Parts: sequence; C-alpha cells; structure tokens
Amino acid sequence: MRAECKYFESRSYPTGETVRKCDLDLAPEAPWRCPENCSSFEPRLADVNWAHGSLITPETPAEPASLGNDSSIGDLLDAAEEIVNAVAQQTRAEVDAERARAARGGLRSKLSKWFRKG
Repeated sequence: MRAECKYFESRSYPTGETVRKCDLDLAPEAPWRCPENCSSFEPRLADVNWAHGSLITPETPAEPASLGNDSSIGDLLDAAEEIVNAVAQQTRAEVDAERARAARGGLRSKLSKWFRKG
C-alpha cells in the first residue's frame, strides 16, 4: 500500500491489530497492494487535526503466496461487501421500524404495563 497517499488510512486497536486501507475502497488487495497506476492517488501533503501516537505502526504483514495478479480477490471481496451491505440495510430498516413503533406508543404505552385498567 502507498502510505504516502492521501487516501491511505492506518488504524491500530488496543488488541494490537492494525488496519491498513484505502478510504476510497479502491485497494481490494489491502493491506498489501494498491492498484497499479491508481487514478485516485494523491500525495499526502499534511495531516491536519490528527493526533499521532508515540508508537510506531507495525510492519505490514508479508504478502501471502496465494495473492495473485488476477481480479478474483477483488471480485470475492466485492461479493462479500454486497452481502454485508444488504444485511446492514435490512437491519437498519428493522431498527427504524422498531423506533417508530416505540415513538407512536409514547408515555401511555410505557406506563400501561405498570398501571392496567381493571
């Protein structure tokens, strides 16, 4: 990955894991490679408003031998992303519907389970 690209992002987590990615989602073989001659590459000029830690980001893991030059990896990751996005949209719709039902009920429905007529 081109760490000097404006769209490169590296993030470390308390567990020690580090994520390296392209913010434009143009590097299907991240964290190992960016596309050759990426048309969106822009050099990073400055980091503004970011807090940099004192620790050094760990090295990028070695590129696996199975990483090829064909588009199969990108195609597989695109298919997986479509599945996740479909589930996320469905889940979001369910949560929105649940919130709408709760909002319609208001205080009366919340109190009715404690104070019943009768």
